Amino acid sequence: MTSFRRWISRLEGPQTMGRGPAFWVGFCVVLVAACAYPLFSDGYTVGNTVYFFNWVFMALGLSLIWGYGGSLSFGQTAFFGLAGYGYGILTINVGDAYGFTLIATLLAIGVAAAFAALLGYFLFFGRISGVFLGIVTLSVTLVFERFMAQTAGPEWRVGSARLNGFNGMSGMPPLTIPWFGESIVLYPDIELYYVTLGLLVIVYLGLRILVNSRFGNVLVAIRENPERAEMLGYDVRKYQLGAFVIGSSLAGLSGVLYTTWGQYITPSSMGITAAALPVIWVAVGGRSDLTATLAGTLIVLAGFQALTIYGSQYALVVMGLLLVLTVLVAPQGVVVLVGRALGRLFGRGAR
Repeated sequence: MTSFRRWISRLEGPQTMGRGPAFWVGFCVVLVAACAYPLFSDGYTVGNTVYFFNWVFMALGLSLIWGYGGSLSFGQTAFFGLAGYGYGILTINVGDAYGFTLIATLLAIGVAAAFAALLGYFLFFGRISGVFLGIVTLSVTLVFERFMAQTAGPEWRVGSARLNGFNGMSGMPPLTIPWFGESIVLYPDIELYYVTLGLLVIVYLGLRILVNSRFGNVLVAIRENPERAEMLGYDVRKYQLGAFVIGSSLAGLSGVLYTTWGQYITPSSMGITAAALPVIWVAVGGRSDLTATLAGTLIVLAGFQALTIYGSQYALVVMGLLLVLTVLVAPQGVVVLVGRALGRLFGRGAR
């Protein structure tokens, strides 16, 4: 019983949003509604919702790096693309028999994590911070995107996998789960929806435990005053590197899930526009709060898709204006601002 209470206390933690019994009742209601959602929706809408879920992992990772750690990374789509291409190369060459797609998923995320550890070592142990960290990570992303865009020739292949340059790599199998001698193929439908939803819940709760642990407390202390944290005996570089690797691994998970969802990955998913969008999602939601980041990302993604469908020429302009307004009017995040307003409203009503 004591360990259960300790686990709950870590889930609660010093969050801006998402504390108390009322939140957890609401969380359970939303989770039940999310589980029942495919029963009342068509296949296309369910598959589109999976597409939204795929991007949330990268947003949560950026929230950890930027919101809690104070290090703005503009290069999360590099790890997204690296893992996506890694999954494609592995599965095109080996296939999907015996559940190899699950192994390929772990290997692809591992490649992204290893690259993040290498890059992060030079960044944080080289004392690169502030705006320079954003510039370097963005530069790495754009270099990777430009390199992949020029691999259109037939000589650019890894085994049987053609990179295909700006046309993108295709033909990789979707996720498959071995089940009593058969394979469950997870196409963008109900099965993949539940798998992705389950992963999202696990990652969200796991990150809540992490940010409310000693690691998370030190990370926030580094964000607020890195010099004081270092004077107290904490190796600031190690904590920043740890957050960077975890957040980049989640970006890699997003890349693999996106690649399996559409069986396609292209260099444009790592371009300047793609690199800027996660920053907008996290800023609008509330970068220092996982719950606000999750909600804000889903809301902004839905709005961005609607704008793209009905007025594509204005979609990016609106996203840019939204970021500017957020910075000027609600620097803590629009979702956080609305949450606080509702909390004051209902609190006044309760009195």
